[in-house]
Amino acid sequence: MTGSEATFGTSTHKGLLLAVDEVNKAGGVNGKMLELISLDDQGKAEEAATAVTKLVTQDKVVAILGEVASSRSMAMAPIAQQYKVPMITPASTNPKVTEMGDYVFRVCFIDPFQGTVMAKFAKDNLKAKKVAILRDVKSDYSMGLSEFFVQSFKAGGGTIIETQSYSSGDIDFKSQLTSIKAKKPDAIFVPGYYTEVGLIVRQAKELKMDIPLLGGDGWDSPKLYEIGGEALNGNYFSNHYSSDDQNPLVQDFISKYKAANGGEVPDTMAVLGYDALYVLVDSMKRAKSLNGPDLRDAIASTKNFQAVTGNITLDEKRNPTKAAVVLKVDGGKYNFVGTISP
Repeated sequence: MTGSEATFGTSTHKGLLLAVDEVNKAGGVNGKMLELISLDDQGKAEEAATAVTKLVTQDKVVAILGEVASSRSMAMAPIAQQYKVPMITPASTNPKVTEMGDYVFRVCFIDPFQGTVMAKFAKDNLKAKKVAILRDVKSDYSMGLSEFFVQSFKAGGGTIIETQSYSSGDIDFKSQLTSIKAKKPDAIFVPGYYTEVGLIVRQAKELKMDIPLLGGDGWDSPKLYEIGGEALNGNYFSNHYSSDDQNPLVQDFISKYKAANGGEVPDTMAVLGYDALYVLVDSMKRAKSLNGPDLRDAIASTKNFQAVTGNITLDEKRNPTKAAVVLKVDGGKYNFVGTISP
């Protein structure tokens, strides 16, 4: 809730609070009220590990919802696994997260799919043949997503003509962008978080690079446009939902969220937080008991759960199979371009 990706945590938390409030007003879970204990890990892996240890050993929680970023979830997962406390991450897309143990789940799609979506979009929609990559070497999310994009783009006959790197926290990307510009790519894939992406896009514009930048769900934050401004117009990213989606479930969620949060439109993290809580509640209602193994088994058997971000059926690796949307940034809005199914 603080640190460089603070909007990820605060948005997820707002989604969770809304869901907890609804569940408790409707009578709780099997007659018991839910209590949400929220800790801030400041966006640091070591703090995430400390927080989860406290939640499990001192607060005796029955389940953990978090983290949202893959590197932090990977710091938490072994602890949840060790204590047999089910953990559901709303938004960590790196495949390694759920591979850390059978008590670890997610409600979001994973990066092999997200990478494929953007590679397919670059090739089919933008007719790109040559793409450059600019990735964050400190981020499991960014490195994983770039790897899957590259595999898929090459498999579809495309060429990766340049790969450049940066580290989260950097503010100057001109030398990497200048090197990329010299290779004349048709597009640049930037699988980073909004903090750096906003600056990268602005600096690309200053270098008069008139080609689309593409990214993943890490771009989605109200802060993205604050940082990048009009330089973001005409760029694209994959995401878990679009507020333009006319599905009644989506529009109903948006209106409830806006009413609870002063008219603010929910971003993807808010929706995924909300969905994660409801998947947990559905599992609690079906579980034999709320002890770790019973609750774990109930979550693992989640099938056809109607969530705001789509139907959730968890596979044997505890990942859902879901569609992704592609959004285009235009004048501060993230406009729906299309849905790509697995």
